[in-house]
Amino acid sequence: MVTVKEISSFKDYGRCVSISNGVIEAYVTVDLGPRIIKFGFVDGQNLMQSNRKEFGNKTDEKFTQFFGEGKAWENFGGHRIWLSPEAYPDTYYPDCDTVKYTTTETGAVFMPKPETENGVAKTLEIKMDPDDTNMQVIMKVKNISNENKKFAIWGLTVSEKNGTVIIPMNTNNTGLLHNRSVSVWPYTDMSDERIYWGKRYVTVKHNPDAQNPLKLGFDLNGGTVYYVLGDDVFCKKYDTRHPDAEYPDAGCSFETYSCAVFTEVESLGELKTVKPDEVSTHIESWSLCKKNIDIDFRNDDSIDNLLKSI
Repeated sequence: MVTVKEISSFKDYGRCVSISNGVIEAYVTVDLGPRIIKFGFVDGQNLMQSNRKEFGNKTDEKFTQFFGEGKAWENFGGHRIWLSPEAYPDTYYPDCDTVKYTTTETGAVFMPKPETENGVAKTLEIKMDPDDTNMQVIMKVKNISNENKKFAIWGLTVSEKNGTVIIPMNTNNTGLLHNRSVSVWPYTDMSDERIYWGKRYVTVKHNPDAQNPLKLGFDLNGGTVYYVLGDDVFCKKYDTRHPDAEYPDAGCSFETYSCAVFTEVESLGELKTVKPDEVSTHIESWSLCKKNIDIDFRNDDSIDNLLKSI
């Protein structure tokens, strides 16, 4: 059975909606965002980064000209809906307003204030299974402008420190042709020790002492990635249409960004044209399990053993 209730405050985020089936729980902010600001086992650790004081505001003259005086963007942490391709200040919408929501039998639907400056309206829905560790994160973006818009929905999860991202590589045999694409951002050092380049996996280990950020993107056919934090294994799955569909950033349906404060686990939907009044949808399936074996994140066989055990 799924229980949905509003709680008066969580840390310094204000009111949140708690969604729990007694096994896992999620908190979604409604005084700002929305953000999935907490996700984990009941009475367990939070897989989401939720230390608001570690995030600074982002604003300048260009930003205030676009969104208005006194406006600033704050990361907040947790999971949010974003749009790709990334652009400044457009995609950095200052989502600090109260969020409307309705409850359902298995979760809730969250409706933030429409982004009139960008001509879009976002909706976040949580559907939690009644008795296991699975839930769906349904992200919808409606074009509320009078013109066609081309974008991809971007499910951006800001995860807690000290975990490791596991990214399974494509396995399709394409003969003499390439079977995967990797995008690398300008500030990324490909020899960074946080990155392991294996045959079957790439891993990115968070380092709270890192001096520089890194970002990588991949065209993941399988649409499955993992974030391991302590004994918890967070799995994110999503549908892909590689190589037939167009994706942002040279074909990426998955991206990860890591800095001293957090690591992001990001999925991207198709990059497509959305007509006025049309709605684009991107769905992630989240699950949790416990890791009961030791693992070497720089060894493919060890990673195989972990994934076979969960």
